[in-house]
Amino acid sequence: MPQVTEHAALDQAAIRSRHLLQLLSRLWAGDLARVDLARELHLSRSAVSSLVSELIAANLVKEGGVRGAESRNVQTGRRATLLSLNAQAAYLLAVDVGASHLRVDVLDLRCVSLASCQIDHDVAEGPAATYARVAELSRAALKRAGIRKTQLALAGVSVPGPVAAHTGQVMAPHIPGWNGVNVGSELGALLGLPTLIENDANLGVLAEYRFGAHRGEPDLLYLKLATGIGAGIMFGGQLYRGSRGGAGEIGHIAINEQGPVGRSGSPGSLESYAAAQVLLAMAAERRAAGHPTRLPAQLSFADLLADPEDPLVQTIWREVGHHLGVAISTALNLFNPGAVVLGGRLAQAGGTLLDAVRASAAPRTMGINHEGVSIDLSRLGADAGVLGVGAMLLGELLTPRGLVHLCEVSRLSGEPDPTQASRAPPDSARSAASHIVHGSEFPFGSSKGVV
Repeated sequence: MPQVTEHAALDQAAIRSRHLLQLLSRLWAGDLARVDLARELHLSRSAVSSLVSELIAANLVKEGGVRGAESRNVQTGRRATLLSLNAQAAYLLAVDVGASHLRVDVLDLRCVSLASCQIDHDVAEGPAATYARVAELSRAALKRAGIRKTQLALAGVSVPGPVAAHTGQVMAPHIPGWNGVNVGSELGALLGLPTLIENDANLGVLAEYRFGAHRGEPDLLYLKLATGIGAGIMFGGQLYRGSRGGAGEIGHIAINEQGPVGRSGSPGSLESYAAAQVLLAMAAERRAAGHPTRLPAQLSFADLLADPEDPLVQTIWREVGHHLGVAISTALNLFNPGAVVLGGRLAQAGGTLLDAVRASAAPRTMGINHEGVSIDLSRLGADAGVLGVGAMLLGELLTPRGLVHLCEVSRLSGEPDPTQASRAPPDSARSAASHIVHGSEFPFGSSKGVV
């Protein structure tokens, strides 16, 4: 009989944890009153009040203003007090490792950037050099934001290659020194923070799903068009990684089996025709052959964006768009997404590229898979990487075990002087954490690190 009682207690704790997370998710989307939460969560007002009190004690929710007279309670005559997520209860460290840049942002819990530091960096320099620069940028970003390291809940890293689902290792033989490296473990030890890692295209689709023009679209395809080409896939509202984490490598799809061998090593792959480094060689070759153009002899990628009316520039972007459309039509026929979003450096080419993609994809896509689908340029720009990291970290924190960790960090964030204050949580914070997950051990560890 005692065992039955224990199971019942665990069930109640799990239910309460789910309700706490549902409440926080609603408040992440916008301010609401207790009566709104009761209606949306199908709970009694007393149950909602209990949950709210627990989250206020944990410093995750705060009371704000009141709504206008139209919201006055007809029974009490009082206007509803609005509740809001305390976005400064804890912070996130977002690291974007690109092929040629590094960026580190400090984000609040709404993924608003409080400080951003970026430098040019060749990822081929290897993990050790990259980690050292990430640590430097992290210290600088924290200083600019005025945030202590103890206020950080998690760090996350975007990398330009596949990540093995079960081991967290980067699987990118095309990037010298990175293949098989467990970036989350190694960089996390250096930063002294629990650190998550994900492929850049997967994070792009997470950013679009939570923050983009097609936010909430359950079946969404995002293409990261840069030095390499990858796709992130939302399938039924969930990120689709595949059985081992390699889903979405659309740049390796062959669009011409007799074509040239590109970075992927496969003949006629999409990257052989449409990746950033291919375009410069293409433009230089066409210019040397006498194609009309105003492009300089020494080309940079910026030149392909600076003069969109140049005849050679237009030709190149139309050809790139055509090749992308061929590959995208395959994805449309396979997955039937509701929207496709183009991001990364190549997306800066704008309308010429987009028009060519749409024109190429349409006749190659079955009517049922093309009708109603939107193919658009991302509006998130260069922020897609860090916003994707933020979305990933929020997804981790808004879980039963993640909420325990978030409560503890939130408590520490509220301590004005952590060197003087006791690290034992007050009764209210301890109560909040103990209700959220009863009897489970939260796996996030921490170390001093160098940040």
